[in-house]
Amino acid sequence: MESTQLALGTWAWGDTSEDQVFGEQFTAEKLQPVADAAMQAGLNLWDTAYAYGAGQSEKLLGEVLRQYPRDSYQLSTKFTPQMAGDGAHEMADMLEGSLQRLGTDYVDIYWIHNPADVEKWTPELIPLVQSGKVKRVGVSNHNLAQIKRANEILATADIQISAVQNHFSLLYRSSEEAGILDYCREHHITFFAYMVLEQGVLSGRYSVANPLPAGSMRADVYNQVLPQVEALTAGLNQIGAKYQASAAEVATAYVLTKGTTPIIGVTKPKYIASEVKAAGLKLTAEDIATLEGLAAATHVDTKGSWEAPMA
Repeated sequence: MESTQLALGTWAWGDTSEDQVFGEQFTAEKLQPVADAAMQAGLNLWDTAYAYGAGQSEKLLGEVLRQYPRDSYQLSTKFTPQMAGDGAHEMADMLEGSLQRLGTDYVDIYWIHNPADVEKWTPELIPLVQSGKVKRVGVSNHNLAQIKRANEILATADIQISAVQNHFSLLYRSSEEAGILDYCREHHITFFAYMVLEQGVLSGRYSVANPLPAGSMRADVYNQVLPQVEALTAGLNQIGAKYQASAAEVATAYVLTKGTTPIIGVTKPKYIASEVKAAGLKLTAEDIATLEGLAAATHVDTKGSWEAPMA
């Protein structure tokens, strides 16, 4: 498997007592088997952000990867404008903190997490690339106009966006509808899809009878729509049965058929083999049409509170 066919997300690793997005707190000891299973399976692109627990996710990721040679894995982390102060070099300072927590002197992809001010923040990526501390640059949660503008700004220094990271799943195809996927294909930009499983709703593990565990932000958001997604979950399971695959594997394979690189949140070693299986799953045009029809019929809008509409 190509190492970039799937990326591993560590958003949930940043859960703290103050920041209960997923409802579970992790330690390096708990996560070391996850990292080991992933690396052994050839999955070596890790995505994190300072915003995930104010550095907690980065710190844990740095700890569990410490035993591996730096050139055996890729690191992706993010600058979040809303967490910046008013200093002269806020992006460089945030990157420096990320590098220290990750235990490295460079990151493979550095992202602007959201388009709070494209004109202000995009130019600050240029010296970071020129310094060698950033190998590739990306933008996340940007719409098509913002992506194009960021590319124009970077082009003045002969730098191009090489990655876009947006929310994309069977239930949320805004980036496709807005033409972002087409733009990425035309410009050889890797589109990374996050929330592919909608924080577990498309995993097949949850239902009206078995809702997401109470006490987390994801339960507050998603449990109320479980009745609407039952038919889609059934469809995922039905298609999965043809391929001896799970609902989660089919949902992941779906975004792969769209030419995207899914970022899969991993918190248990047992899920690694499932991701490898999903990467090898080939859905038919009929499968895709069935899934898209069922998804549209849910009438569920899973746009995150932090997201602006893409179209």
